[in-house]
Amino acid sequence: MDLTPKVKFLGMTFDVTLMIGSVVSALIVMLLVFLLTRRLSVRPNGRQNVMEYIIDFISGITGMMLEKKESARYFSFALSTFLFILVANILGVVVMVTAQAHGPIPSLGITAADLKMTDTVSWFKSPTSDINVTVAMAGAIFLYSHFAGIAKSPLGYLQHYVKPYWWMLPIHIIDEVSKPATHALRLWANIFAGEVLILILREGMFYFTGVPLFAWMGFSLFVGCIQAYIFTVLAMVYIAQKVGEV
Repeated sequence: MDLTPKVKFLGMTFDVTLMIGSVVSALIVMLLVFLLTRRLSVRPNGRQNVMEYIIDFISGITGMMLEKKESARYFSFALSTFLFILVANILGVVVMVTAQAHGPIPSLGITAADLKMTDTVSWFKSPTSDINVTVAMAGAIFLYSHFAGIAKSPLGYLQHYVKPYWWMLPIHIIDEVSKPATHALRLWANIFAGEVLILILREGMFYFTGVPLFAWMGFSLFVGCIQAYIFTVLAMVYIAQKVGEV
């Protein structure tokens, strides 16, 4: 397994590789949306058609879960979530930057003891291939969905869990706890497994692993798109369950 540089701040450890990947993914999303929405006209050009297709696609996701007025409130959230995860997943397949470590780098948490196990340092990878990132995203969606439900109708939110069968409250609690866990693990496991196999194939002889490598990269791109869609749909489902039932 490749080493990843880390920095410590206020007693917490931050993975530099993940920070680089997250910032680059966010910047690409911003640049992509900016370029696709420049010089809008009543007669759409190629770029505008692409953006309108994306908007229609995301509108379809939010419209499946919520009424039209309510779904409009969450459109920007769904759009940002889908594009960020999509770009992050694709970057992990297309771009993985590793370099040979010529010596320990204590300031980045790379010690001589670590270099005895491997001499390769990873500087760029998909942020969604790390479980900490997917857990943070799924956890934030979990907390927000409950906050949105309480903010809309505190009484209706409570009644959802105690009526008509109050004795099922423990089952509701187990169900709610499992949602962010499965939400995060599904995305992480698919992207992580894809990157691991790509790294393994890259280490082999190109004559034998070249074709399988490119075939797997193509499949990983497909999986990355599907997982971005699934994560966004589930996020909207969890939110709709709280704001649509109160």
